[in-house]
Amino acid sequence: MMSFLLASDGPHVSLVAEPIFQIGPLQIRNSMLLGLLGTALMLWLFFYTVQRARQRRHNRLSIAILWGFETLLGTVEEVMGSREQARRVAPLSLTIFFLVLINNWLELLPFVGPVTWHGEPLLRGLASDLSFTAALAIITMVTAQIWAIRTHGFFGNLGRYFANPFTQPMHAFEGFLELIAEFSRLIALAMRLFGNIFGGEVLLAVMGFITSWAAPLALPPFMLLELFVGAVQAYVFFMLATVFVALGAAPHEIEEVSELNELPAPAQSVAKQAGS
Repeated sequence: MMSFLLASDGPHVSLVAEPIFQIGPLQIRNSMLLGLLGTALMLWLFFYTVQRARQRRHNRLSIAILWGFETLLGTVEEVMGSREQARRVAPLSLTIFFLVLINNWLELLPFVGPVTWHGEPLLRGLASDLSFTAALAIITMVTAQIWAIRTHGFFGNLGRYFANPFTQPMHAFEGFLELIAEFSRLIALAMRLFGNIFGGEVLLAVMGFITSWAAPLALPPFMLLELFVGAVQAYVFFMLATVFVALGAAPHEIEEVSELNELPAPAQSVAKQAGS
């Protein structure tokens, strides 16, 4: 968010993504515009890599994407404990990673922020819009519930949360806590990504305003930091999405601590940080 180009006007900070124009009942916001650009770039990179692989004409870009894909796929296989299950979960997890990563990096381009439309920034980072991060979190948790139902059945999955409080008081209490935990995971998923990316945008905007015309010299270190933070947040969301699906498909007879112990060390750490 290169707000130093408008340093004399002060930093533009808005918690909510600004509307740009409207198509019928659909309101198009500036975060959606950059999100469409990021999605298009992601799809192009995927098709480009597939074409290079088929032609056996790899270059550094296609090799980097293939390396990232294979590394992340291996992580999903470790977390799920089954190659077959990993192949089914990986499309969601990997798409989330590349979509978040590309959009987190796109927001650092010079034209994101300074270019305005009727006084509002024309483009805004997609993950700095709480609507997007909440949508990703809902998709992730719904997928986890679908996997739990497929593994244990509809009523078997309900048994995780509801029990007769008279005959099984401890189970009923644990189920109530587990139900609260599911909602806390959803909120944590949405707020963690939004808070980190939005905070980064505000940091760059404020530093650009404070340093004024010396910003081109002062901002690069902070931009490098945001590149790193954007990659870390994409990986964290990817890992959490995979871990939550794996926990939903885990045997219910085993205590949750035991379920976590069955996961790889990186997955255990990320899951515990998420309040699992």
